[in-house]
Amino acid sequence: MSRESVVAKRYAKALFELAQSNNMVADVEQQLKIVVDALTGDAQIRKFLGLPNVEVTKKIDIIKGALSDKVSVMVLNTVELLIIRNRQTAITDVYEAYTRVAGDALGQAHATIYTAKSLSSEELAKVSAQFGTMIGKRIIAKQIVEPALLGGVQVRIGDRLYDGSLSGKLARLEQALKTQAL
Repeated sequence: MSRESVVAKRYAKALFELAQSNNMVADVEQQLKIVVDALTGDAQIRKFLGLPNVEVTKKIDIIKGALSDKVSVMVLNTVELLIIRNRQTAITDVYEAYTRVAGDALGQAHATIYTAKSLSSEELAKVSAQFGTMIGKRIIAKQIVEPALLGGVQVRIGDRLYDGSLSGKLARLEQALKTQAL
């Protein structure tokens, strides 16, 4: 486990405990997503935050000015602390660690469902419910259309991939045939 992920996990746990004591666990998760999108979505912002010749207070003032009406004080303070300690690049890792910690505490998990064609909301709900039953948690799913799958689905929950796609089955069949040929 890298040093960055250990650090991110520590920040995420502390933020989760604070959010839980204020009954804001889900709100903080959404706010962290806003921060991640804002800070990592724009190359100029990433470059600005990484500039060593810009004072930390100036960076913090700009970030606070841009985000203060969108996120809570506790999220802003976490971002400020990351910037002060020159760990602003870990904000995505903090968000991911926070979603895992919050998900474990709330009995939910985030899943990415890859399909060859777009599913209806009803079909997506059925797939989510099926995997939720399998892992014993409520699934919060997002769908990504990946035509290369040919058919079926792939579901990623955390670091686990469940592959029921046609392309995955063909790859496993090919591997089995190669193994038998040897």
